[in-house]
Amino acid sequence: MQSGEANLDPNKDDLPLRANTNHMLVKHYVLDLEVHFDRKTISGNIVLFLEPGKGALAESSDADLELGKAELEEIPEADPSYTSLSSSEQSNLEAQHQFCLNEPAGSQTAATVENYDDKQVGEHDTESWEEEATCKDFTLVLDCCDLTVLKVEEVDVASVPGMKVLLNDCEQPPQAGRLSFTLVERLLALSSARWQEQHDFYRQCSTAPCPRGAAPLSFHTDSWSLQLRKRGLHSPHDFPRVLRIWYETQPTGASVRWTRTQDGRLVCCVYTMGSPINNRALFPCQEPPVAMSTWQATLRAPSLNTALLSGENQAVPVQEDSGLSRWTYYVTMPMPASTFTLAVGQWQEARVKPLTGAHVLTEPHNSGSEASTSDGSSLDKVDHSADQSSQGAPAGGDEGTCSHMDYPCRYTLDQARREAVIPHRVFSPASLLQQVEAKVLPLLPACLAAAHIVLGVHPFSHLDVLIVPSGFSSLGMASPHIAFLSQSVLAGPRDLSGARLCHEIAHAWFGLAIGARDWTEEWISEGFATFLEDVLWAKVQKLSQGEEEERLHLRALLRWRRLHDELQNSEQELQILRPHKESTGVVSESGASTVKHGLNPDKPFMQVHYLKGYFLLKFLAGFTGHEQFLAFLRLFVRTYHGQLVLSQDFLQMLLDHFPDMKRRGLSLRGIYADWLDAPGIPK
Repeated sequence: MQSGEANLDPNKDDLPLRANTNHMLVKHYVLDLEVHFDRKTISGNIVLFLEPGKGALAESSDADLELGKAELEEIPEADPSYTSLSSSEQSNLEAQHQFCLNEPAGSQTAATVENYDDKQVGEHDTESWEEEATCKDFTLVLDCCDLTVLKVEEVDVASVPGMKVLLNDCEQPPQAGRLSFTLVERLLALSSARWQEQHDFYRQCSTAPCPRGAAPLSFHTDSWSLQLRKRGLHSPHDFPRVLRIWYETQPTGASVRWTRTQDGRLVCCVYTMGSPINNRALFPCQEPPVAMSTWQATLRAPSLNTALLSGENQAVPVQEDSGLSRWTYYVTMPMPASTFTLAVGQWQEARVKPLTGAHVLTEPHNSGSEASTSDGSSLDKVDHSADQSSQGAPAGGDEGTCSHMDYPCRYTLDQARREAVIPHRVFSPASLLQQVEAKVLPLLPACLAAAHIVLGVHPFSHLDVLIVPSGFSSLGMASPHIAFLSQSVLAGPRDLSGARLCHEIAHAWFGLAIGARDWTEEWISEGFATFLEDVLWAKVQKLSQGEEEERLHLRALLRWRRLHDELQNSEQELQILRPHKESTGVVSESGASTVKHGLNPDKPFMQVHYLKGYFLLKFLAGFTGHEQFLAFLRLFVRTYHGQLVLSQDFLQMLLDHFPDMKRRGLSLRGIYADWLDAPGIPK
């Protein structure tokens, strides 16, 4: 760890974020994993594509350029038959290139987790690792917890056929010894119009060998991090740009939950559970929100299972000779690694009853490109522009230039602007299927349409909803393209199911498309979703203005009682919406920081960020008027989607947009003092 930060001593309930994101950023992950229900682990490898942070670039010389030309000639030409390799083919390739150690190729065994015999190649104990630190070698730090890391190696991207095409418009050849660096830089810089080509190269690189004769990188794990070094490299700019990490999760890792599906038989499942430590016990990653990345994931599981992941595609399983099914997902919108979600189990897809005549998807694992009617006839993807016009959704209003980093954004697509109801599916354990078909599935299209009316373009192209088995510690959890709902929503009245659906759908805009730059500002996600669930559910119910106002007032009274009770029975420090106050968003020189109270055992059960955030928004809407405030939320989404924000970004834009609020005495400083930086709630 740089700058002595390996010994960060957070307060007993603060969550450490150790990744040195100011020195190096992960821009893309490729995961290749297998689920083992028998031993409750997930094993395989993850490939990281890296981009250095601040620092001076190395200068080039004429000699460097001549040597660079020679390296360029060694890149193999594109091979149309080059495809992702199976596990056995990958193992053979690894052996041919002395994949594990500098031993004769013939002595290598298949490079799977099971064949390492618990030998962790390149791992150092704490004492030897700290001794090595005196050499001033650069250390890449990833957030990691409860993972068995087996080996870390660099990847030879220059061996991938056809990579030379990335250099077609270069004015001069790469510097000597930096061909792979240049190729990765060019790969990461491809425009969003070429995302499919980019992802294909990512996939090919992920199965490439390590450089011939290269030894594995040195690594060390502690309670919260994985630290990586390559001897003799002192700068992030000289550090390998593509790494492959072989690892296995632990049965007790807190990022995932292994349980049974309640179906009256020994049927296991696994899902991410919204743990306070997020995904660092699922894969080594950079947890700070600023480390926004894209990903591809291949997951293998026994063939009776369905694998749901955070992905833009509704993956079609491929049956392998081993008896496993292989699922492949991808994401092109850069997101924090904490938003990655998976759920693997013998889920059943809910179906619309034939007598309803509603549109349903034809197959549980289809691509979403076709739909069918209740009589089984096929048609193209349903055009929901009619839904939009019939429900009074505003035409246009979402046009303009996006302000986020380059990615294939739905806000630029006319079809997305018209699509009030995105493709959707609902899954559950078999024992809950009948209730899900009666209580959840019929509500989902109307909830999606209501969100489109209020907030505009759906940020994500489809939505899978999973009713999670018992033991899920929350009412719901939203991730890109997928949402979990507690089965408790099935036991209550229709209002409970509908309102919870609306809450999780609202997170697509607030929490995902727009995220908090500092994790402690949870109210930016939860306060907004709580405020919007009432608005969206009222739209679904088609209430009159008077009925809507009465319903919103009643909900506010009930929430006020809950918030009052919580404030009376909780620590004052846990009642503050901006606990870092003026230091919100500030990190150390390396990018490391802590999430204040992130590990406090009482915090997951508190509603203060939901309720106090909700009342802050109600307070602000009182100055502008309800409809005007909703229109501003849509404008804010249009301005900041695809970005991370702090409270000040929202509040300052609001005050600038409604100057009368300032004339009536409202100020940024006053809102901080009364609402965000103090416990309790203003009188």
